[in-house]
Amino acid sequence: MKKSGVLLPVFSLPSAYGIGCFSKEAYYFVDLLEKCGQSYWQILPLGTIGKGNSPYLSYSSFAGCELYIDLEQLQSDGLLSKEECDAWDLTDQMERVVYDDVTMMRDALLWIAYRRFQPASKYQRFLENNKEWVYDYAEYRALLEPGKDQEYFIFTQYKFLKQWLKLKNYANEKGIKIIGDIPFYVASDGADFWANQEMFQLDDNGKQVVQGGCPPDSFAVDGQLWSNPVYDWNYLKKTGYDWWIGRLKHSFLLYDVLRLDHFRAFDEYFVIPMEDKTAVNGHWEKGPGFDFFKKVKEELGDVSLIAEDLGFLTESVKELQLATGYPGMKILEFAFGAWDDSAYLPHKYEENCVVYTGTHDNDTVMGWYETLPEQDREFLQHYLESSSIDITGELNIDLISLALGSNADTVIIPLQDYLGFGSEARINVPSTVGTNWEWRVRKKDMTEKVSETIRDLTQKYRK
Repeated sequence: MKKSGVLLPVFSLPSAYGIGCFSKEAYYFVDLLEKCGQSYWQILPLGTIGKGNSPYLSYSSFAGCELYIDLEQLQSDGLLSKEECDAWDLTDQMERVVYDDVTMMRDALLWIAYRRFQPASKYQRFLENNKEWVYDYAEYRALLEPGKDQEYFIFTQYKFLKQWLKLKNYANEKGIKIIGDIPFYVASDGADFWANQEMFQLDDNGKQVVQGGCPPDSFAVDGQLWSNPVYDWNYLKKTGYDWWIGRLKHSFLLYDVLRLDHFRAFDEYFVIPMEDKTAVNGHWEKGPGFDFFKKVKEELGDVSLIAEDLGFLTESVKELQLATGYPGMKILEFAFGAWDDSAYLPHKYEENCVVYTGTHDNDTVMGWYETLPEQDREFLQHYLESSSIDITGELNIDLISLALGSNADTVIIPLQDYLGFGSEARINVPSTVGTNWEWRVRKKDMTEKVSETIRDLTQKYRK
């Protein structure tokens, strides 16, 4: 039976104190998903926020973002007072996240909560269960921020994990599974790289000799430089991929389903000399291939993974995905280039795929349509009229119906598209900095009418 869900980052939830978090509004959203007959809530990586406020540039592959800790639960724990929290007036930041302000507030209040915290047996179990990463992470963060001790950073991870697992369990009890997202690379300024340098391609002085990136194409004539350290897969294979297995195991504590970002890199990945200013001189190197996923299955069993297989794919990447059996991704916004026979056209979808109108890296469908060339609009209109769905004349609803009416067994729709919002509600514009990762939904936008729309469309196309 077809299953569907909604894509909404945690930071985009409505809540007090400047950023979406594990607050009562998150539980309200889970209730809404259940009420609307949804099976999934897809979020972005829960890791610590890195450069440009990106959840894809984290200080750790294991640690969670302390900004998502619910301050009201800390009040219930007796670690903060309402007056202390309300002294920080962020009421004008309900529609966008202002990270500098939110970070300053959380730093001050979490430090107060830490100083009042009295460790108990549950805390000791947390330390034992997470000893493979939490001490390295805390030591690294304390080096970056010498005004705080290591125990403070361990405390924030304890509270993060406790609160998130409580919310996740609530969702699971309501029949909602969490789809998470794991970046392929780690950050060069993170604890993973700092504590495990033997895993990467470095010179004798421990310096990067290459970086990850993408080759030149029609979208970026010089290619893309990502600065990330590149794995030494020969070394990783000798260790039985222990670090990666541990990373995935921890991820499946946080999520029920996991999207593997940059899946093609498990087949081949692009490397560029560290000193280069463009990706022109980069080259492809062979990734671990099916041997890696065979080991994952041996160690973790039949876990639920989604292959992020967007963009140009070689035959070897396609063969790897077929061998794993993981569903790939289909994006409706990629389908309607003027009378083009695109693989993203809905009538071509196989059952084993996950369909999106767009992802966090795309514009909303309403914003996308605004900039669509006239000939592409004509093709889209012709396609809608030729499809088996009931045309409403509301573009966002018609595109959602195309996704839900396709052969795909899983459909995920960004909340902004159900709401019919424009480009002002876009989450991220790749390769830019400034206003990304900031959009928040208002609770008043999640009306009964919206709930009815989601529920009715889901029931109509469920089969």
